[in-house]
Amino acid sequence: MYSYVARQPILNRQQRTVGYELLFRDGESNAFPLIEANKATCRLLVENYMAVGDNLATAGQRTFINFPHESLIRLLPLLLPKRRVVIEVLETCIPNDELFIAIKHLHRNGYVIALDDFEASAEWQRFLPYVHIIKLDLIKLGLEKSCAFVAENKHRKIKFLAEKVETHQDFQISLDAGFHFFQGYFFSKPELLKNRQIEPQKLTTVRLLQEICREPVNFKMVEQIIASDVSLSYLLLRYVNTATTRTVEPISSFKQALVYLGEDKVRMFVGVVATAHAALNKPKELYSMSLQRARMCEVLVANSNLKAKSEQAFLTGMFSLLDALLDSSLDQLLALLPLQDEVQTALLHHQGQLGQVLALLDAYEQADWSKVSAYCTELGISETLVASSHQQALDWTNNYENLS
Repeated sequence: MYSYVARQPILNRQQRTVGYELLFRDGESNAFPLIEANKATCRLLVENYMAVGDNLATAGQRTFINFPHESLIRLLPLLLPKRRVVIEVLETCIPNDELFIAIKHLHRNGYVIALDDFEASAEWQRFLPYVHIIKLDLIKLGLEKSCAFVAENKHRKIKFLAEKVETHQDFQISLDAGFHFFQGYFFSKPELLKNRQIEPQKLTTVRLLQEICREPVNFKMVEQIIASDVSLSYLLLRYVNTATTRTVEPISSFKQALVYLGEDKVRMFVGVVATAHAALNKPKELYSMSLQRARMCEVLVANSNLKAKSEQAFLTGMFSLLDALLDSSLDQLLALLPLQDEVQTALLHHQGQLGQVLALLDAYEQADWSKVSAYCTELGISETLVASSHQQALDWTNNYENLS
């Protein structure tokens, strides 16, 4: 399956491209389809920002994305990297209190806000201190009226973007009037791009892994991701109820699990569940091996004098097979995850203490006993501990491998 998006360049006064507006498409036809605006925005976000791998539509420059009223008050832009996007407030948005609160919140969080197809009215005045860019449609508003608006508002700390620039004359007049940015058919028609669509379960897995790698973890966001996916919710609760000492009442919600287990333990459980989710259509052995490596790394670090944290060791072991689980290169996947430097270095280069632990695991799995002995000496770990950690990992994994 493929996803489609069109992008149209936005240029500065020197006619250099400084960004692209993304326009939702659902097929080879380069025209906006018959789809509700909020659904179009949600699909555009998922297909162009939450997929594994590079995306031509979002590479390099900032991207301008249209957000209708409902998407803004639900604060969907917070899912996006603030340094890579411009939030376009559609002209159909109602300038009421709930929208005002949402715009202020996005502004405080460092997002660039643009008002699309703007027409001045009293209701929008209170929004202007939180706006960075105003887009004026030269065809809809008229060239003369658009230029007059810029002249009247030059005192504001706002940039002005002329859209629907159709001719060289349009560009020259709007340039002379003081517009900062330009967009329209005179420069380029929207370019249709086609990308291979990532399966929904893999997108969700990547989003979940991104959140548990952050410091500190935003558990409210983790809860939202899990709650949006029935299979994930089932896997987490099943795992928690299986993996913990029995309580009087079974754990029935993520919040309850968080309170009962504590954040560090839940981080580990979420990582296990995300791995199980990624392995739904994979050989069972691959999932089991991911868990074994995670648990073995954790036990080795927890029972030695190594400086690494046991939870870091757990994630390192589990992510060491992430490329096989998600059918993508490890360096490409790790670029999406906000992992600590020592974990990244261990996974990509087998360097540092965690990298040596991974190398020790590789040697043990390959029955290369001379290398096992050498790594044990280097790490100050006894060979008896390695054998013991392997058995503990097997026992631990056997209890939960049915999750996949």
